[in-house]
Amino acid sequence: MNTRETAAEADTVICSAKGCRAPAVWVLAWNNPKIHTPERRKTWLACEEHREHLSTFLGMRGFLKDVVTLEEWSAADH
Repeated sequence: MNTRETAAEADTVICSAKGCRAPAVWVLAWNNPKIHTPERRKTWLACEEHREHLSTFLGMRGFLKDVVTLEEWSAADH
C-alpha cells in the first residue's frame, strides 16, 4: 500500500497520547527534576480529549510546569 502525506498532513502536529492521531491543540511543558535542569522544558502535545489525562499523569509525578495552547507556544520564543 502506498501512502503519501499531503503538505498539510505533514505539517499537522498530533497528540502525544498513545494511539491518538488527532491534531494537537495543547502543549504540556514538563520537566523531571531528577534528570533535567530547572529551566529545561520537555513537551507533550495534546488534543482536546487527552489534555486532562496527560496533565494528570505529569502532575501526579510533579513534572507538569505549564499548559498552553499550541498557538501560544508557537508564538513564544522557545
